[in-house]
Amino acid sequence: MKEKRIEAFEEMAFGIFVHWGLYSQIGRGEWILHQDQIPIEEYKKLMSTFTAEDFKAETLVSLAKKAGARYMVLTTRHHEGFSLYDTRGLSDYDAPHSPAGRDLVEEYVRACRREGIVPLFYHTTLDWYQPSFREDFDAYLDYLYRSVEVLCTQYGKIGGLWFDGNWSKPDADWKLDRLYGMIRRYQPDAMIINNTGLDDRGRVSHPEVDSVTFEQGMPVLREQQGKYVASEMCLTMNDHWGYGKGDLHYKSPEECIRTLCLCRKAGANLLLNIGPMGQGAIPKMSEALTLCMGEWMDLFGEAVYHGRPAGILGEGEDFGLIGQDGSIYLFVFNLGISGNSHVTVGKRGSRLATFQGIHQKVKKIRWMDNGQELSFMQDAEQGMFTFHATGFDYGHQYVVRVAKISAE
Repeated sequence: MKEKRIEAFEEMAFGIFVHWGLYSQIGRGEWILHQDQIPIEEYKKLMSTFTAEDFKAETLVSLAKKAGARYMVLTTRHHEGFSLYDTRGLSDYDAPHSPAGRDLVEEYVRACRREGIVPLFYHTTLDWYQPSFREDFDAYLDYLYRSVEVLCTQYGKIGGLWFDGNWSKPDADWKLDRLYGMIRRYQPDAMIINNTGLDDRGRVSHPEVDSVTFEQGMPVLREQQGKYVASEMCLTMNDHWGYGKGDLHYKSPEECIRTLCLCRKAGANLLLNIGPMGQGAIPKMSEALTLCMGEWMDLFGEAVYHGRPAGILGEGEDFGLIGQDGSIYLFVFNLGISGNSHVTVGKRGSRLATFQGIHQKVKKIRWMDNGQELSFMQDAEQGMFTFHATGFDYGHQYVVRVAKISAE
């Protein structure tokens, strides 16, 4: 049986990740301190130029809403150790002590609430700035505990904590019972997520964890054992989480749409990353790609939010999901455009789409984008269903098209 917070998390389906910190001013990704072995005192000078003058929480959150995202995850503190929030005396290495002079997390939470977006907090567990991380780990864990306690007590109800970095000390005692117990006391409805990293995707690292992570890797449909645990894939738009001025290797809208659909095929959420520039502006490519996702979600979001895996499989990547009301959503890949052969490219026109696992008696099937009713054949006893998947009308190409079945 799913706990309510996990069920609510799965229903949100699609989120926006935001990686932003001092490293964004350099524009070479979020690991540049470690990658270039920059001395801490030298790196700390970036704090003196961090004005956040271009950061508008309302603009960022509004963009996420236009994308069809229902939650966001902001890096309140990344591995560099700098906090975007007021640490309440724990450290002066935070945004209020910089020229920004503001609690940027408070602004983010306020904007999320206005737009109906659920705010989650990323918080590093690895810290390159704090000497205690290397020299006195117990003292560091006390600092980490108090830092997370601030996030749990100063910003009202939050959607969850998204941790990252335990993989840096795999044999250490991170005192997770203590940390997670504190979160449960203050935020009983918050998701607890701890990223297991590139080399250990999909692993449940602790009994209190509510979702496993698939960093930069396609999730798989998991067999549940004991407590039901959600799944989430986190994905960069190019090749870096933090802003990379020289990283032009952006994914296409097609790849992002396909990835979102295949995540839902595996019962997983997609968390798509934006890396704001040094003072908080959103890169134009990130903005455009996010808005493209929103155009697709405006048409097919119902299937993404409400559909769940139910063993309905088609040919190739095609698959089906079932909603709680009994509606069936069929995701069809690789459809062509119906149009003159002199101007259409690639696959053209319609095809038959066959699925297995549909035993409900189908009354009708229609495309969700234009409402067109489609012809079909069915052997309900065998679970076989075939319908005439018409091609996109000329002037349209949605990458993945979704048909909705009404069944008895």
